[in-house]
Amino acid sequence: MTTALAHSPGFHQAQKVTFLGGDGIVKHCKYESGTWNYLIEMSLGTEPIFGRMGAETMVLFNEADLHAA
Repeated sequence: MTTALAHSPGFHQAQKVTFLGGDGIVKHCKYESGTWNYLIEMSLGTEPIFGRMGAETMVLFNEADLHAA
């Protein structure tokens, strides 16, 4: 019987990262199906005239799609 060992995550919580189309901050990471997945909170743009409503945008990325800022 062999056991596959997970390597350490490439990014840590609260680290600023970039990706195609934007940037953000790592909020959570989880090892699934042989790869690390990261929940990223995207950076805020300029505030609209009517203010902000609801939660900010969160996106799930694979480790291969992210780069350290």
